[in-house]
Amino acid sequence: MSATGRGDREAELAFFDNILAQGLELLSTIPGSVVGIAALALAVAVVLALHAVVAALLRRALRRRPFVQTLLARSYGPSRLALVIVVIAVLLPAMPFDSRLADVAVRLLGVVFVMLLGWIALIAVDLGAAFYMRGYRVEMPNNVLARKHLTQVRILKRTAATLVVVVTAAAALMNFETVRQYGVSLFASAGAAGLVVGLAARPLFSNLIAGVQLAMTQPIRLGDAVIVENEWGEIEEITSTYVVVRIWDLRRLIVPLTYFIEKPFQNWTRENPDIFGAVMIHADYAVPVDRVRAKLREIVEASPLWDRRVAGLQVTDATDRTIELRALVSARTAGEAFDLRCEVREKLIAFLREVHPEGLPHVRAEIAEKTPEDATAARLADGVA
Repeated sequence: MSATGRGDREAELAFFDNILAQGLELLSTIPGSVVGIAALALAVAVVLALHAVVAALLRRALRRRPFVQTLLARSYGPSRLALVIVVIAVLLPAMPFDSRLADVAVRLLGVVFVMLLGWIALIAVDLGAAFYMRGYRVEMPNNVLARKHLTQVRILKRTAATLVVVVTAAAALMNFETVRQYGVSLFASAGAAGLVVGLAARPLFSNLIAGVQLAMTQPIRLGDAVIVENEWGEIEEITSTYVVVRIWDLRRLIVPLTYFIEKPFQNWTRENPDIFGAVMIHADYAVPVDRVRAKLREIVEASPLWDRRVAGLQVTDATDRTIELRALVSARTAGEAFDLRCEVREKLIAFLREVHPEGLPHVRAEIAEKTPEDATAARLADGVA
């Protein structure tokens, strides 16, 4: 190499050395905390980018496994947060942070770690419930068993989620000295404050316990037809504190969980959705019961609502003016039983009105013919008056 080339090369090296020296001098003027934060941010960005690439590769490799895809999707957020915590925990001791700032960072890291554990616990509860319910189809007919398990899973899942949130929040707050001391003093005291807290928390704990009882004993299930507070409806939702009953006219009746433990109510689908429906008709003594019974059979056989199990007509009562006919029919569900009762009532009344009007209720009056002696007595009475 010629002397001129070596000189140019040395000049370039000296230029870069000068720039590097100026950069180092500039960095030396920046506070160590700023440098540490920048280094941590860079490390976190790199780790999150690698995590995104690995997650995309796993989703592509396991795209034919739906449950694994769901697991990857639900664990995407917690795994990212776990990587961030690990990177910060590893690099934090080597960063030039002030001792006070480092202490605050450690406390915040502990809070985030506790929240991560709570998040993972909630996801585990949700995935466990979904995995348990994979073999049950609630939308199928005669789904009593599926609704039973769905009710149990939903109530227990909400109860477990509530406990996880409470425990996570308590564990996160215990990382701070002032809150920990306050909590210890509050729970250690046995005075009026403890009594007030216990009374205030009683509805919460009573509803949680009632929820566990409902999940185990199952007096109600999702989709059950019930009569509550003289209202007919279906169990639409069971939460950790109350039950939503969808009334037949689409109103919603909100009932505490403890109601179904402490008070009586009617459940029309406790064992199975099949139910009988009764239609009461008042008729005259002249009604041809056999003809009405045959007409009832004709009506139900032509109706798609009848499940072909029970169809009968009986005289169940008699008064001084009418007799009571009870038509008993059966259907697959409570809703179909109600519609079938309305259809049978309408068509039986039309049958009596059009074919046997003498069978409709009548008011009878007997007019007695007056004798000549009665007429004379009436005239004499008028004359005296």
